[in-house]
Amino acid sequence: MDSTQQFWEDFYRDKDQVWSGKANPILVGEVTSLTPGTALDLGCGEGGDAIWLTQQGWRVTAVDISDVALQRAAGHAAEAGADGITWERHDLAKSFPEGHFDLISAQFFHSPVAENGERDKALHRAAEAVAPDGTLLVAGHAGWPTWMEEPPHKDVHFPTPAEVLETLELTDGEWTVERQDLITRDFPGPEGQQGTRSDNVLRVRRSA
Repeated sequence: MDSTQQFWEDFYRDKDQVWSGKANPILVGEVTSLTPGTALDLGCGEGGDAIWLTQQGWRVTAVDISDVALQRAAGHAAEAGADGITWERHDLAKSFPEGHFDLISAQFFHSPVAENGERDKALHRAAEAVAPDGTLLVAGHAGWPTWMEEPPHKDVHFPTPAEVLETLELTDGEWTVERQDLITRDFPGPEGQQGTRSDNVLRVRRSA
């Protein structure tokens, strides 16, 4: 087990539940109008997005680097009656699920331990795996919450939608940028501090 996987195994093992279990609101807002097909959930964590997609009729492959996260996600899916999700462990800088997908979702695909270029490599590979008329949705934080005076990782760079788009190296005429946006929402702190947090959204569609 390399240091990156060990970090994420420890991250999930440290708590019985890390995330809310609900689907990311950006995913819900961007995908609800799409016709269900095959979906790939990158960095699926504890399975909230994958379970929601399955409940909407998508046939989902969900991947994560952490075995702990995948086992927990599969348990949550069983409890929810969300059958048919394919769970795969991948370090996406080194391996990638086979096939093409009608939807590929990368929600808050950040890592404090990834080496330079690993995220870009994974997203570039994701674009290659989008099926004709398929959608790639990338959502990520644009910065730390406004109430956070001392961020835990001061040197973290949050890519803008334009930077993500450049990373994807999409072929001109083959893709349509459907959304390239910044969303700001209320985001109170753990002790009730008032504040906001901004997120980047990029949604692109491959030509049929």
